Amino acid sequence: MKRLLLGLLLVVFVFISSFSQTFSGLGGLIPDDGSSVSFPIEVQGLNPSSLDTVFGVESVKINILHTYDADLEIALISPDGTQVMLSYANGGDGDNYWNTIFTDFAETSILNGTPPYSGSFRPQELLGNMNSGQNGNGTWQLYIYDMYSGDAGSLLDWNLTFSNHPCLPFNFTSSNLPIVVINTNGQVIPDDPKIQVGFGIIDNGSGNRNYVTDPFTYSGFAGIELRGSSSQTFPKKSYGFETWDSTGNEMDTTLLGMPSESDWILNANYTDKTLCRNAFAYQAWQDMGHYATRYHFCELIINNEYQGIYILSEKIKRDPNRVGIAKLKSDQNSGDQLTGGYIFKIDKITGSGGDGWTSNFLPPNHSAGQTIYFQYEYPKAEDITEQQKQYIQAYVDTFETVLASPSFADTAIGFRKYAVEETFIDYFIVNEISKNVDGYRLSTFLQKERDSHGGKLRMGPVWDYDIAWHNANYCDGDTYTGWAYQFPCTDDPWQMPFWWNRLLEDTLFVNNLKCRWEYLRGTSLNNNNIHLYIDSIANLLNESQQRNFEVWPILGVYVWPNPEPIPQTYADEIQSLKDWVDLRLNWLDNEMPGICTSTFVADLPEKSKEIIIYPNPVSDVLNMEFKTSKNTSCTIWLTNAVGNSVFPASDLKLPAGNQKMQLNLAGVSPGIYFLKIQLDEFQYVKKVIVSSR
Repeated sequence: MKRLLLGLLLVVFVFISSFSQTFSGLGGLIPDDGSSVSFPIEVQGLNPSSLDTVFGVESVKINILHTYDADLEIALISPDGTQVMLSYANGGDGDNYWNTIFTDFAETSILNGTPPYSGSFRPQELLGNMNSGQNGNGTWQLYIYDMYSGDAGSLLDWNLTFSNHPCLPFNFTSSNLPIVVINTNGQVIPDDPKIQVGFGIIDNGSGNRNYVTDPFTYSGFAGIELRGSSSQTFPKKSYGFETWDSTGNEMDTTLLGMPSESDWILNANYTDKTLCRNAFAYQAWQDMGHYATRYHFCELIINNEYQGIYILSEKIKRDPNRVGIAKLKSDQNSGDQLTGGYIFKIDKITGSGGDGWTSNFLPPNHSAGQTIYFQYEYPKAEDITEQQKQYIQAYVDTFETVLASPSFADTAIGFRKYAVEETFIDYFIVNEISKNVDGYRLSTFLQKERDSHGGKLRMGPVWDYDIAWHNANYCDGDTYTGWAYQFPCTDDPWQMPFWWNRLLEDTLFVNNLKCRWEYLRGTSLNNNNIHLYIDSIANLLNESQQRNFEVWPILGVYVWPNPEPIPQTYADEIQSLKDWVDLRLNWLDNEMPGICTSTFVADLPEKSKEIIIYPNPVSDVLNMEFKTSKNTSCTIWLTNAVGNSVFPASDLKLPAGNQKMQLNLAGVSPGIYFLKIQLDEFQYVKKVIVSSR
């Protein structure tokens, strides 16, 4: 009797431990016309209905016939709108998903599998994120998007299994980085227009740990949308957002110590496994003495789901604390006011692209009918007046006409009459040290100030360098030799203007370039300084990158457009970047044209020579002396090597005259820092060494 009872208990235990419910759905054709399709399963009578770590989604099984698997984006969408990417652009030209089971318990990631993917695979995102307390009853959808035409396919069938052996949500409790929290209230974040969401930041200050249970240090609302062009196709999305009030109106505010504004970016850096290439470019441009996008690394949560490491940064925008050009209103259509300020760009018309005009001058490579298209950034396309359009178009056309003329190098009537040469030199250097395959031809910003404020074209700020620095396997982006401005892909629809070939025909420009190069190689672009910056990022992210790559398991895996060989670990990624930069800088040292015979651009911009700081190295009090020729807005702040503020920015209004100030550094740890002084539109940057006491 005891033996029989024990047997019955064992049967009951086995039944309970293996309890599951499977729901099946029908298939159908997968469109090949650029549209997506969703196949539903109605889940009813699920018991228990709440999905959590005790009972929830265990697996998804699919059968797909398709002749080019890499065309497919496949995701599971729950009744509350939570979406988990099962597979994105995997399998190359292989065929089919046949009896493919997605579960977090599988040993092999779908990223490492091969078509027809028969068997069990870990999905691209964690299936356990579905099991976060939602009600499992309702309509579940298998979302499939064929990203490219030419290969037809169909879903034969699929099913969804719930059990008391559920996949587990990612356990994110705390970080050494600020934590950004977004609640969409059940909405899906679209490409356009922005939707209103709850927005909060947990940032307990430098050196303090941030817990997801801590109260928000910033709490409010935001309007958010997807951002980017090709980056929108990546499973880890980037976002553009505005800080809003409760009624949906833009509201300027300071985030993570950055100057108050309303427009911001959350950049995913998905294809860049060092997670620092964009920040690297911003820092290089800033260290040259120009305004560059301020940034902070953070970790992101959307609807209680961990998203990984992001860069929260400023959006390029006209603002006294960003691109500090004159404000141009719709009623300012004549005289000096009409002359500025303007921001425009060369870029794709997708993403944030828009209205603009076509250059009258063809790019060097135009065999396929390519042209150069300039787009309005400020004023926005919907705000700029017809007179303002005509003015900026005419000004750029005059600049290009003069640059193409026989007298282009004349220092009085040549291109320098219309453009600030130093900014063209520095922009050239940033794109060449990074061997940016998008350089000069995409995400290329220019600005023009009002005539009474200087009035010439300036290059920058720099933007979008995540596939620079040896992170592109096409158009020679994977080599450390060769010039980025000599773009080799003549059939690419996006070419670069003729400017750079022409400028390098000017002996004075080339010699000035050489002087600037030699100066920067001895300062901010010194190999040791660059290694220090990269190592500081790696140290800052050493903890959080482990979480990032657990959720996005792409280390050691090809992600477009990574070059071979693919580093296998985060440390390998960092070392590979440093090694490539060393090779690139050495090549440029040997190949940079010109002879430096003057002191031109051998220092920071001219205004910086009026600024004196001492002592340096400093142990306690840093003295600053400079002169302002007029009443001036001044911001002073000190950052560490990764851009985090050591002190909150001090915003001052200074009268004209001699200025003397002191900064008490007695509480600052020894190390390398950057002192930044913003005087109206001019920014001064100086490396400061805080010594031990």
